[in-house]
Amino acid sequence: MGCGVGKSEPRPDKCDQVSISVPAATGESFGPEPTGCSDLFLLPTQPCPPPAIRAALLIQRWYRQYVARLEMRRRCTWNIFQSIEYAGEQDQIKLYNFFGFLMDHFTPGTERNLISHIFHENETCRDVEWETCVCYQSVEVPDSYGGPRPTFPMSFCGVSGLLEAFKRKQQLHARYVLQLLGETWRLLRVLPNINHVAARRSREITICGDLHGQLEDLLLIFYKNGLPSSEKPYVFNGDYVDRGKSSLEILLILFGFLLVYPNDVHLNRGNHEDHIVNLRYGFTKEVLAKYRVHGKKILKLLQKIFSWLPLATVIDHKVLVVHGGISGDTDLHTIARMDRHRYVSALRPSKTTRHVFRGCNNPAANSRDGSDGRRRAWSLTHRSSAPGHKHSQRSWSVEEELKRRRRLAGFDQSYGDLKKADWDSDPDSGETMETDEHEWKQIVDLLWSDPMPQNGCIANEVRGGGCYWGPDVTDDVLGRHNLQLLIRSHECKQDGYEICHNRKVVTIFSASNYYEVGSNRGAYIRMGQDLVPHFIQYQASHTCRALSLRQSVGWTERSALRALREQLFVHKSDLIAAFQEFDPDSTGTISLSHWASAAESVLQLGLPWRVLRSQLVGNTQHGAVDYQQWIRELSITEPQLQISDTSILETMYKNHSNLETIFRIIDTDHSGLISFEEFRQTWKLLSSHLKTEISEKAIADLAQSIDFNKDGSIDINEFLEAFRLVELCAHT
Repeated sequence: MGCGVGKSEPRPDKCDQVSISVPAATGESFGPEPTGCSDLFLLPTQPCPPPAIRAALLIQRWYRQYVARLEMRRRCTWNIFQSIEYAGEQDQIKLYNFFGFLMDHFTPGTERNLISHIFHENETCRDVEWETCVCYQSVEVPDSYGGPRPTFPMSFCGVSGLLEAFKRKQQLHARYVLQLLGETWRLLRVLPNINHVAARRSREITICGDLHGQLEDLLLIFYKNGLPSSEKPYVFNGDYVDRGKSSLEILLILFGFLLVYPNDVHLNRGNHEDHIVNLRYGFTKEVLAKYRVHGKKILKLLQKIFSWLPLATVIDHKVLVVHGGISGDTDLHTIARMDRHRYVSALRPSKTTRHVFRGCNNPAANSRDGSDGRRRAWSLTHRSSAPGHKHSQRSWSVEEELKRRRRLAGFDQSYGDLKKADWDSDPDSGETMETDEHEWKQIVDLLWSDPMPQNGCIANEVRGGGCYWGPDVTDDVLGRHNLQLLIRSHECKQDGYEICHNRKVVTIFSASNYYEVGSNRGAYIRMGQDLVPHFIQYQASHTCRALSLRQSVGWTERSALRALREQLFVHKSDLIAAFQEFDPDSTGTISLSHWASAAESVLQLGLPWRVLRSQLVGNTQHGAVDYQQWIRELSITEPQLQISDTSILETMYKNHSNLETIFRIIDTDHSGLISFEEFRQTWKLLSSHLKTEISEKAIADLAQSIDFNKDGSIDINEFLEAFRLVELCAHT
């Protein structure tokens, strides 16, 4: 039920109509239990309440405490899920920026060539080069195909057919996928960076948040709210893909409705509409699994489509809808003018090439960066100030620059310094590479930022990109653009929505059960001409709706603790080293406070470890933890392989997602297979990123142990599944 719709209060029975003032049942903290009649808010004419009233008050007090304890457990569980999620996003940005450092500072070689293609894809291409990806006529549809056969131009019946087919788990043929994506790309190219929508009295605008591949949530929204039409406009606020299993189906449905109702369906770009992010979080894998023959072409076209998605929507010139948020530098006029399609990936500034020496005999004009003939894009070893200022150069060793690059990857310098960073053109390249740092930062802020309760604007070091902005920034940006409300998504909320910054910022999240069944509700907004948001909440899982509050909290708590135990397990060597620092006498035990301090220093998740102690630490003696025994009791099982250096296993578990990302990058033909040499180079890239030494023998032993059919190649999916950590209690 939506928050804008008032609930009718149940009419009390006559025996309940008493003049006793009792606070409403909430999850707030409570004082000590009453010891006498004076604590029961008695009426002056009644010296002591009847036994039934006293019993009711005691039951109410007990229930408040019970709900408060459940709420505390729920919030603690939430912190675990969110901390692990944001740590993964930060790792993703650090890894990609490390690859960027390799591209910019090392001469062409095996490692550099393995990753160079992902940066080529991020450079601006002429539209004619993408026509080959749109070509679908050569793809034949066999007579045996029993799925939907949409016709173009797309019609409402065609999209409805897709909707029904996806409900029945049918798959759209690759020919129609390419054709639909091609039509979408052509339409998006004529749309502005900021869509403008008018609310009318006769219709309400529906605003949806993150869906993350969860088709059941989209279907439930359409069931409750109705399908998009000219009388029922929708704004979808990004993050349609990744994590869920039906990301492509969601895109095809939304693109279909966009083609039918281009003036009434509006799609904003999210931070997951990015081919680099998709490598880590599942969308790339999903497309290649569903379309083994044409998957690469589909992904290539989707890269271009993502770059053409509008960046924001404004409703009645008063309500701004963006995926992530804003910063103190956000300027909608700049955003409206920029060439958004240049930013195929928002994780790296776009580059515009301007040839300086055309047909010149100057050797510098024709110099190339190595034997591959690729010009160096830009160099971090030469920094310049903003245009119009004197250029200054600084000498950096490779080691110093690598450290600085890693700091940049986490955006952990002051937020004001970030906008001052500039990239020099290469003096030997024969061309000037211009990057508009200000434009790029505008996009990063729109896609990655989060609100905070304090005033100010600081770097978002938790996610690794964007900023945290406060109420004063909200007032400033809304005031400068004559707006009254900001609607954003990007953050999962337990109730599906959240209001902050003096009711001027609304977060809406539409993927229910995001972390686990029962972890959160989904929600969407209905907004009429009065521009007042009305929230409609839901749970897409039938299982969750059948659970009681206690069962739901217990279910999600167990899942969160399982994920946290995996994190503790893969860092066991670092944890033991941290524990030993608190145990100078080598007694094998440390205090609980030292255990909590060591766990936070290693994992750096910002969790309330002392509160979690009872769930993570079993037996203690006199308040001390036997940390060696505790490590053995983490209840995690791992594969038994004959490998000479077992440290490589811990490195792999700790960097499982980074390994998968590198695998996907190296697998340029998207076959799902890599050779032993590519496997070796994968580990070399990872060891360079982590600044650790991994022996050639350990890599060779690992490759041999997982080549199950002995054909000299490694199946990526089988490899990752073979090394998935499993909690022992799941099998008992």
